[in-house]
Amino acid sequence: MNKKIVIANWKLNGDQTFVKDFIKKINSTQKKIFENIQIILSPPIIYINYMFKKINNKKIFFASQNVDYHDKGAFTGEISPYMINEIGAKYVILGHSERRKNHFENNTLIAKKFFSIKKNNLIPILCIGETKKEKEKGLTKEVLINQINQIFLTCGNDAFNKTFIAYEPIWAIGTGKNESPNNINKIMKFIKNYIMQKSLNKNIKFKLQYGGSVSDNNVHKIIEEKYIDGVLVGSASLNYKIFLKILKKISFREKK
Repeated sequence: MNKKIVIANWKLNGDQTFVKDFIKKINSTQKKIFENIQIILSPPIIYINYMFKKINNKKIFFASQNVDYHDKGAFTGEISPYMINEIGAKYVILGHSERRKNHFENNTLIAKKFFSIKKNNLIPILCIGETKKEKEKGLTKEVLINQINQIFLTCGNDAFNKTFIAYEPIWAIGTGKNESPNNINKIMKFIKNYIMQKSLNKNIKFKLQYGGSVSDNNVHKIIEEKYIDGVLVGSASLNYKIFLKILKKISFREKK
């Protein structure tokens, strides 16, 4: 049975005290909990290298929450894929609804970032999803197709090989609401089939994550679904007690 993947997106949270406490707790957690899951931590980028060096579990990986598509140059405040590689991160989250909304990132810009990430041997975690209004109008699949198609247009038919796709319905993020596991699974199946049909390489492999108010109360039901490879956890990853419950529920599920 394939390992389930847990991506923890801290967003703009944490300080040195929080980070040191998190490291202490994760280093003291029984190693057997991590045997059947893959963990990707995404703290603010200034803490990644420190955590990379201090966490004594080499099965834990790191993701940047953002990247610029330029390799270098006069781009004040930006971070290049090369820099992300240097600090110990292997993955990059992009296309998150908060960046689409707050930083006006559109599908074209996100596709450029996606291309740059892959060019620099990093692994993209592409977030896609619909708003509440789009869902109510029955436009979920159309929205997802538009977000996916721009990646194909910019990066080619083989674009999604060795990548992660996180379906995060915007109306569910931080609201405590989410789709039923069965409906999530149907959407994941649609995403997988659409990408496979569009790609010339029928052997491509990619992972499908679900994000949107994932908690220790619902993760066990979500993770059981056939087309869900893992979860992208937001606020629940900031409370280590809750985060550990999520890890245990997924890990124990893997042992069945």
